[in-house]
Amino acid sequence: MQIPSITLAIETGADYWEAEALYDLCFSPGRSALSSYRLREDVSPIADLCWTARDPDAVLAGVIRCWPCYVGETPVVLLGPVAVHPTRQGEGIAGRLIYRVTQVARKAGWSRILLVGDLPYYSRFGFQQLTGVIMPPPTNPERVLGLSLASDSWAGIHGPVRKADDCILPR
Repeated sequence: MQIPSITLAIETGADYWEAEALYDLCFSPGRSALSSYRLREDVSPIADLCWTARDPDAVLAGVIRCWPCYVGETPVVLLGPVAVHPTRQGEGIAGRLIYRVTQVARKAGWSRILLVGDLPYYSRFGFQQLTGVIMPPPTNPERVLGLSLASDSWAGIHGPVRKADDCILPR
């Protein structure tokens, strides 16, 4: 069986409700109760780091969003959520979205990406467990992962993760 091609594009306002429905399908409407959502409330996502994946019929197969936040006083990208429609999982769509976001973030001048997830899955993209980076509770510290987009950019970065304002700049 041949898998149809997937087109990646920056998420637009026209994609918003379809993307929200996909997030609800994959994570349930209760997803907003997670601690990482406290970091997203009243904060605009990083527009060039929010992407969709569509098949040739323009059906939404996957979506990823990223948000600015701080670790201590250091600005970082908070990756996620990333979702792939259940009928499209296992096709590498999430991987394509994650690789695209990391490439675009690097070119935009960001040095670090943070996420909460499973190390065995995200390590293939270069993410490593972070120590000393404290997500709002309840978050399992073993699931706090980071990716350096510049040489060893997480070195010396520690402290609580907190919400950003809309004026955060990449570093």
